[in-house]
Amino acid sequence: MDYKKTNAASNTVTRDLMSLCQDTQNIYETVRIIGKRSNQIGAEMKQDLDKKLQEFASYNDNLEEVFENREQIEISRYYEKLPKPSLIAIQEYIDGKVYYRNPSKDKDLF
Repeated sequence: MDYKKTNAASNTVTRDLMSLCQDTQNIYETVRIIGKRSNQIGAEMKQDLDKKLQEFASYNDNLEEVFENREQIEISRYYEKLPKPSLIAIQEYIDGKVYYRNPSKDKDLF
């Protein structure tokens, strides 16, 4: 996932809950959907960050090397400036990019 291309706000925005839950007609189900997607995005971001920081991993503790890793600091700052996973998930839900289904509701259709 390319986090640069997301148009999610980087700070908290007040949202109308009634407009968010129009698809499901249940605010709790909507929050659950957004929460699960947020957890997926957070896990993916953490995995990407860990993979990038593994390049700089040193197994011997040298005080000089700790201060010389500017690239590592820049990567960490980049990830700190990104929007929170919950804000990205809310924006994806609003844009209709999140696929979800409720198995208990699908039983009624059959």
